[in-house]
Amino acid sequence: MITTSAAELRGALPEGGALMGLDPGTKTIGVALCDRDWRFATAGQTIRRRKFAADKAELAALIAARSVKGLVIGLPLHMDGGESPRSQAARAMARNLADLGLPILLWDERWTTQAAERAMIEQDFSRAKRAERIDSHAAALILQGALDAMVGSAF
Repeated sequence: MITTSAAELRGALPEGGALMGLDPGTKTIGVALCDRDWRFATAGQTIRRRKFAADKAELAALIAARSVKGLVIGLPLHMDGGESPRSQAARAMARNLADLGLPILLWDERWTTQAAERAMIEQDFSRAKRAERIDSHAAALILQGALDAMVGSAF
């Protein structure tokens, strides 16, 4: 299942479980994880992109190691909500990961990289540390936004 609805992802996972957030870029994939109760998203690692088969294998290993039950992939949209070539790349990633058997939510990621950058500056991260960790922090913001929508829409 690939959806853009947080309610659909929540419905597909009635038992909860850990989720993995992904911020796919052209050179890296930021990874974030959350607890099984969907409270907190935490920045994980940044994967240097290679061929997709190698990226998929690395993600599959992380999914197995963390008992991940679903994926949240950042969907880069224009400010007017329109799609771009980057949006199509995120959708293609979702289709290519679908055979892992996990439900996938495509989540609007507008402003996440800028918000992650601001937060890291406020925490006094050096430029080098920001460059190294920005994608995983953006993935955490993407995942946290989806978690908030999933939990908030349950009430």
